[in-house]
Amino acid sequence: MKAVVRIKDIASTPNKTGILPVSPATVWRWVRDGKFPQPFKLSAGVTAWHAADIEQFIAASSAASA
Repeated sequence: MKAVVRIKDIASTPNKTGILPVSPATVWRWVRDGKFPQPFKLSAGVTAWHAADIEQFIAASSAASA
């Protein structure tokens, strides 16, 4: 089974540091704009991303800024 991550793990909030130093709203805006991997539904109320997709996004972003 592939590892998955949820928005609460990806985005940062005032109380928790996520994988990325951006808010949940920014992640959803990036998804809408096609700048971030598309999530998938685990169930009716649960949205997630494949961890490998997030790792690739971070690697590509790091390479682009280098």
